[in-house]
Amino acid sequence: MISSVFSVLFVSFLLLALIIQFWLGSRHIRHILRNRAAVPAQFAEKIGLASHQKAADYTIAKTKLGMAMLLLNAAVLMGFTLFGGLQWLSVHLVKLTGPGMWYQISLLVAFAIISSVIEFPFTYYSQFVLEEQFGFNKMTMSLFFTDMIKNTLIGAVLGLPLIWVILTLMEKAGSLWWLYAWAFFIGFQMLIMLIFPIVIAPLFNKFWPLDNEEVRERIENLSKRVSFALKGIFVMDGSKRSGHGNAYFSGFGGAKRIVFYDTLLERLAPNEIEAVLAHELGHFKLKHIIKRMAVMFALSLVFMAMLGFFKEQIWFYTGLGVDPMLLAQNDAMAIILFMLVLPVFTFLFSPLSAITSRKHEFEADAFAAKHTNANDLVTALVKMYDDNSSTLTPDPLHSAFYDSHPSASVRINHLLAAQ
Repeated sequence: MISSVFSVLFVSFLLLALIIQFWLGSRHIRHILRNRAAVPAQFAEKIGLASHQKAADYTIAKTKLGMAMLLLNAAVLMGFTLFGGLQWLSVHLVKLTGPGMWYQISLLVAFAIISSVIEFPFTYYSQFVLEEQFGFNKMTMSLFFTDMIKNTLIGAVLGLPLIWVILTLMEKAGSLWWLYAWAFFIGFQMLIMLIFPIVIAPLFNKFWPLDNEEVRERIENLSKRVSFALKGIFVMDGSKRSGHGNAYFSGFGGAKRIVFYDTLLERLAPNEIEAVLAHELGHFKLKHIIKRMAVMFALSLVFMAMLGFFKEQIWFYTGLGVDPMLLAQNDAMAIILFMLVLPVFTFLFSPLSAITSRKHEFEADAFAAKHTNANDLVTALVKMYDDNSSTLTPDPLHSAFYDSHPSASVRINHLLAAQ
């Protein structure tokens, strides 16, 4: 009885999520089309009609691709669960490996490989059709597959030991295994954050010290004004993959560094780069990064405890189309099922993350306006919207539900009001 109720709830929440996402996506497309014919007045002097229409078409194309992926993901989710895909995979793997650790690891690996194969056509289309169509793709076919191989190898080197430890704790650490697993997972995450800028990132991109003396001097002075210690200022060859420009921080503690895409430096003036950096520094100085990490750690603890409960419930497996093995561990299956259904049942809470993120963006903008010139950040943002073909006219409801950053007009109006 409980199993059937859980199946109904699962399908109901999945359908509800799909309906909401398609409704929001359709609203978004219609709103952009209605505003495609003219550049919003506040941007008319700096962004041409052709650029505005390119951004509209690019956003619509991405939204349509996202909606197609929603259908695929829903079909795959049902295929893995209620239509018996995971049950079939489990039965055949246990015949090959026996009901032990090798079976559990092979189940997780096989699931990851199958999921990647299914997603590959969309990944390829996005890079070599959609991004190419709008002039953003700079990646060669050779680099595309080289990146794929590197990501697979890194995933295996880092992921397999993590999987083994988690599965071992689930089997042998008693009823509080989830607490020990959470602590190990947090330590693992912190380790990845530490080694990423110096070990992982250089496997994909070249980094070199910023050699523009004016920009470097501005950044160093800004860092001193706000008492922020940088380990280094680097430029990354982002242009070999994409025409999009960006900048990001990596590392923590004494290893914090700022990385600029070469495409961004080519477009922005030194004072605009300083303003963009001031915004990013604002996230650190206002402890947004720490707050986000704390929320992530707290949620991961809750989810790990939930997994600890669900893995012991027969209805959790049978309600999702799987017959748990009675004489063997079902931990890997529990992990897969939990990862599959968690987004379905938590979808309606996703706007909370977006709301918090937008609040942080406003605060970081205010920090930048306080320590640099607000007009410099405004002109930098307009250039970035233009260069990245970010739509200036998103549907307000779609933006409120999904967007981690305020819409262009709302954000710039806040900046101008702060002067």
